[in-house]
Amino acid sequence: MASNEPALQEPPTTQWVPSDQWTPATGAEEWNPTEESVRPVRGRHRVVKQRNGLARSSTVLGVGVIAAVGAGGIATAQDKPAVSISLPDAITDNLPDPGSLPGVGSFMSDDSDQEDGNDAPLTAFAASQTAADGAEGAGDAGEALRARILQQADQQRAAAEAEVKAAAEKAAAEKAAAEAKKQQTEAAEVAAEAKAEAEAEAARKAEAERLAKLAASYSLPTSSYTLTSTFGQSGSMWSSGYHTGLDFAAPTGTPVKAVHGGTIKSAGWSGSYGYRIVLELEDGSEVWYCHLSSMTVGVGQKVSTSETIGRVGATGNVTGPHLHLEVHTAGGDGVDPAAWLRGKGLSV
Repeated sequence: MASNEPALQEPPTTQWVPSDQWTPATGAEEWNPTEESVRPVRGRHRVVKQRNGLARSSTVLGVGVIAAVGAGGIATAQDKPAVSISLPDAITDNLPDPGSLPGVGSFMSDDSDQEDGNDAPLTAFAASQTAADGAEGAGDAGEALRARILQQADQQRAAAEAEVKAAAEKAAAEKAAAEAKKQQTEAAEVAAEAKAEAEAEAARKAEAERLAKLAASYSLPTSSYTLTSTFGQSGSMWSSGYHTGLDFAAPTGTPVKAVHGGTIKSAGWSGSYGYRIVLELEDGSEVWYCHLSSMTVGVGQKVSTSETIGRVGATGNVTGPHLHLEVHTAGGDGVDPAAWLRGKGLSV
């Protein structure tokens, strides 16, 4: 902007003399820059702000200083000693105020101005940036915390779901194992029953085969008979008080056969038994045939199964014609003839 100061008046014309030959004029005072005339540069010179492409500095030398430096040359404090610079009063009095120079005054301020006034926009801007950065940082921190909480919630939910799933799988596995064990037990029981039944069936078949073979080698003592008295039956008609044999009632003269192959141990009269034949088998057991009407074998004779050895009669202590049959073990004990015959595969 234009300065309102009066135009600089041209100083009196002077002849330029080199600095090493120049001496101040009579009556002229030597001028040296002072703290009051030149604002010292405090701190490092830095560009704080740019306006219209020009840099603002914290300290700007006055125009008079610039003119003095231009006249006396540039000297650095490192290599040359300080040089005193003086200007005539006519020049210094007519120098314009630096603040009124266009494009310069607006940039010239002392450190207090920078700190108190001109730096206010920068301070406000920095404060706004700091607030914005703080808000943004707080927002980012809040968002990060929210994301972390959500992540932890997802992890906890996933862990809970995994635990529930594992428990369900474990329960299902245990149930399946129990069901499989139950089925296995049932199958084992069924198999055991089937095995037992098969074994029983096999035993029945084996027994049937054995009895069939025995039946082929054993025979009933007579035919066309009727069982009238059984073994162990009690009554006064028997001297022992009970019946000791099995009675086959049949007409007199009905043939009497050897139940199995053996040897005739005795054949003859035997008191209340009438005519009796004793057949000794290979295992030492004896079969007694009593109340016979006749005998066709003798002592020591060997006979075979179904061979006729006598005939039905009514001799001895009887009430009618019949065959009284007794069976004794090798030890002499009497046994039930009906059970013994059934044991040989014969049906009485």
